[in-house]
Amino acid sequence: MEETREFRGISKRLAANYLENLGGERIDEAGDRIEGDGWTAELTERTVNPVPGTSLSLNEVRVEFSGEAESLRPLIDRFAQKAMRAGG
Repeated sequence: MEETREFRGISKRLAANYLENLGGERIDEAGDRIEGDGWTAELTERTVNPVPGTSLSLNEVRVEFSGEAESLRPLIDRFAQKAMRAGG
């Protein structure tokens, strides 16, 4: 199974920390690849402009999850809860 998700308002470093807290281990020094029991996550980071024509910019982390469905689905759900940012 493979699934890609984007999360705004968090850094790649923080996303990697969340994945480590969920049982993963950094495979490279940059923290771009995290592996856990039955899953792998590849992280990339970019700056996006959510409102064209303004100077507003946000950090966006793209996480490409892959692995066994029974391991991956709960991981993605728990990660999404940690990475959720409330407006206000």
